[in-house]
Amino acid sequence: MHIRFPRPSVTMGSVVVLVAATAAVVVSGGGAASAASVTFTPVADTYVQSDTASTNYGTSTQVVVDNSPVRRSFLRFTVSGVSGTVTSAKLRLRTISGNSGSDAGGTFRRMSNTTWSETGTTWNNQPAIDGATLGTIGAVSGNSWYEVDVTAAVTGNGTYSFGASSASGDGAYYDTRESGADAPQLVVATGTTTPPESGDPVFVGAGDIADSGSGDSATATLLDSIPGTVFTTGDNVYDSGTASQFNSYYEPTWGRHKSRTRPSPGNHDYNTSGATGYYNYFGTSAGPSGRGYYSFDLGNWHIVSLNSNISMSAGSTQEQWLRADLAASSKPCTLAYWHHPLFTSSSNHAPSTSTRPLYQALYDYNADVVVWGHNHVYERFAPMNPAGGADASRGLRSFVAGMGGAGHYGFGTIQPNSEARNSSAWGVLKFTLHSGSYDWRFVPVAGQTYNDSGTGNCH
Repeated sequence: MHIRFPRPSVTMGSVVVLVAATAAVVVSGGGAASAASVTFTPVADTYVQSDTASTNYGTSTQVVVDNSPVRRSFLRFTVSGVSGTVTSAKLRLRTISGNSGSDAGGTFRRMSNTTWSETGTTWNNQPAIDGATLGTIGAVSGNSWYEVDVTAAVTGNGTYSFGASSASGDGAYYDTRESGADAPQLVVATGTTTPPESGDPVFVGAGDIADSGSGDSATATLLDSIPGTVFTTGDNVYDSGTASQFNSYYEPTWGRHKSRTRPSPGNHDYNTSGATGYYNYFGTSAGPSGRGYYSFDLGNWHIVSLNSNISMSAGSTQEQWLRADLAASSKPCTLAYWHHPLFTSSSNHAPSTSTRPLYQALYDYNADVVVWGHNHVYERFAPMNPAGGADASRGLRSFVAGMGGAGHYGFGTIQPNSEARNSSAWGVLKFTLHSGSYDWRFVPVAGQTYNDSGTGNCH
């Protein structure tokens, strides 16, 4: 898959000349299988300290590695319900927000003792950190996630203990299981996957995703067993799209699919000036920093990610780039996605009519599907023209896919041509992209039953 970045523009009076320039980023193919994974939190964690040798820290909200005074940390996990061969195991820890960081995050080793007491362990009776070295974390900053590859130690279901120490006198502080959502994690992946229904590319995602709640964890678990390319329809993290929020909320959940994600930005991402948290987090996968629109191909489909937070008016740089990009595409089918919906029945955010020039350009070039977020609901519309009239021959089928994990919204007046909708289920929208058609399916999180699926043909 190759990403086509926007062509830089040169302005001459009132004429915008598009200069051909492309860059390519090679990523995993849309049809490649991805491992299923399960995330575990510790059943016990504590640390010990040399100058308080009889003190137990088992109920502390932090564990520490340090060499002045000497402090060592211990974590124990129980892995259960895993089937198949373990292909990867990552120990993930988050540095506490009230610490400036350290020049050394610690050395982590497996331990043979798996029965030590969280509330009874002290410096005087600490278990030996006696196993092989699994990995080392270098310099760390506060309020960020770090990981150690512990695949060599985790072979399947069972109980595993890890010990950590440091040779640095500048201590590193991590959140414990008492910290709730910021607790350490052991992410275990196996070779068990759900293959695509065919050899055709899968394109799956949602918008309005990560916050301090649990919805994004549930939808990320869905992605663990769905192969393909992941998309986002903006508002990737709440409330302000800061680097800290990306590290604290998005990274532990949808972040494990970052390498196969092609995002788009939302207004909450732009609550940080210039959406720098968004662009720095996703890097080149988000297109040129500050622009946020780009395109790529998946199989027989041309995919366009657009930015509804900057100018979209007819004649704007983005709108002219879009028309040139569509004109240059040789693919027979086209799907586009961005944040603000042109059509929606939600009671929270009204239709964003400023996006109509983008929809018009897509319609003019016979595009097939458009996906939005912004309203935290799922809604599907029949194929429509830019004015909102039913158009079975040339209209784009549109979806509002804002059910990625943030709190649900409701519906108001149901708009014309709305065919399916739900305001109570989190989930992801999955497309299977055939050579001249597509299948769609709303996949709900565990414990929820709403479903919507169907098939459409390209124009």
